Amino acid sequence: MLAVAFLPAALAAKTVTSTIPICFVTGADPVNQGLVAGRGNVTGVAFFSALLGAKRLGLLHELVPAAGTFALLVNPNNANAESLTRDLQAAGHTLGKQILVLPASTEREIDRQFASLDQQQVGALIVAPDAFFDSQRDHIVELVARQAIPAIYERHEAAAAGGLMSYGANVADAYHQAGIYTGRSLRGEKPADLPVMQPTKLEFVINLRTAKALDLTIPPGVLAIADEVIE
Repeated sequence: MLAVAFLPAALAAKTVTSTIPICFVTGADPVNQGLVAGRGNVTGVAFFSALLGAKRLGLLHELVPAAGTFALLVNPNNANAESLTRDLQAAGHTLGKQILVLPASTEREIDRQFASLDQQQVGALIVAPDAFFDSQRDHIVELVARQAIPAIYERHEAAAAGGLMSYGANVADAYHQAGIYTGRSLRGEKPADLPVMQPTKLEFVINLRTAKALDLTIPPGVLAIADEVIE
């Protein structure tokens, strides 16, 4: 038997069995979260989403170098929230930028945080990786468009829905990797012998239609490193 799960489900499954193989797909650090330790029954694919925060900030900085304040929309209930916030604030300090943290864990809180942006003189927005934010993707993209500020997301789907940019793991590839581990576990291999995998593909996507609506010119160097350009 095999359980395939995101972080909360995988952690719950681990508490009830130490023998049934568990395969996870998560953006959190599986070691810090207590998923994998020693020769256990858990393995899978880790995005390490929080580690990409500084890169997302850097990409936004290339677009709006004069902006002094960048906002981070983050779900405080996310396992990565603290480390992502800390790393982004350190990266912002290096660039001479202020990082305004906007915590939100409900749709109402998201709306309230966006309503406050006009008073904060925010030059750009980073939407932190989060499953709840994924479920609110279209709503968040619409709110960003109303504010007319550049924003970057984790998932390709956000850029396809009208977000300016996305940078993160290729989700289909990660699930493919997890599927390979599932098959190997079903054939009798032990999770302890299958090291946690990192994604083999990171995607950088730019939506030129959104850039045009924001009256933004994408620097040639940024365009050159994009994996996909939506026109």
